[in-house]
Amino acid sequence: MLTPDQLEYDERAHAPHQTRAAIFKSLLLLIPAILSSTTGQLFLKMGMSQVGDFDFTLDAILAVLPQVIYNPFIWIGFIGFVGGTIFWLGVISRAPLSLAYPILALSYFVVVLEAWLILGEPITWQLLVGVGIIFVGVVVVGLSEENRDEVKE
Repeated sequence: MLTPDQLEYDERAHAPHQTRAAIFKSLLLLIPAILSSTTGQLFLKMGMSQVGDFDFTLDAILAVLPQVIYNPFIWIGFIGFVGGTIFWLGVISRAPLSLAYPILALSYFVVVLEAWLILGEPITWQLLVGVGIIFVGVVVVGLSEENRDEVKE
């Protein structure tokens, strides 16, 4: 049985070599994927703020289900996730998963920004440091991708 790492290695070995420009172009699809998914998350939050909290018991879930089903913000949130998924599928069909997935982590930054701008959630220095660490991690992963190409050649 192949491990995920071996599958990724085999995929790279047998895939036609893509130029950096082609990979970059496909990674641009991450912008609408991230924006659509994070905005969907924002609308889900707004919808659930209207519904209110509930216990995770069958009776409580059944009682709140009609409010969830008929809440337009929740529907918009699901539509955002579907849109984000469609763009994400476009990305992973063209770019290496080991590069695309870490870049997807930039959604943490976007959701913090959206929550601050639209929901008025506070931004603390700890939150900024955490998002900064994620950003640095994405840069390191991107640089490792360049080194991986140099090693193959």
